[in-house]
Amino acid sequence: MTEADEELVRALHDEHAGALWSYVVSLTGDRASAHDVVQETLLRAWRHPESLDPARGSTRGWLFTVARRLVIDDWRSARNRRESVHADVPDRVVVDESEQVLQQWVVTQALTRLSPEHRAVLGECYFRGRSVAEAARTLAIPEGTVKSRTHYALMNLRLALQEMGVSR
Repeated sequence: MTEADEELVRALHDEHAGALWSYVVSLTGDRASAHDVVQETLLRAWRHPESLDPARGSTRGWLFTVARRLVIDDWRSARNRRESVHADVPDRVVVDESEQVLQQWVVTQALTRLSPEHRAVLGECYFRGRSVAEAARTLAIPEGTVKSRTHYALMNLRLALQEMGVSR
């Protein structure tokens, strides 16, 4: 950037940046993006100094037109649909599922300590939600056997969990 270019940008900024920024804020309602639009507008003025020739029209008019077009282009862009700038971070509760995952893992480990018959009864009655009669039909055993195996399976599961250090 030559000294003349620096002087041009500095003069444009000093004379028009405040009014240009106020105009862009009125269009967007966003102070941060207004700074970006003003900066891009002044950069385009620096890249195209021929557009600032007084014979072609008002410099301020050209700057405001470029800024308005930049705002419109931003509104139309996919970026504007994806991003939104907020002054405050929204209050959103993030659920920590690590405790639930850990509990599932512990129960799964405790279930491996049960006999296959006890696991089958618990699988049918508790995990698949079947009634005693449905579990008896599925497992091809009497209903009374389902009830007693369920009782002993839960007792052994509780014991296995206690051995693993689970107190509740």
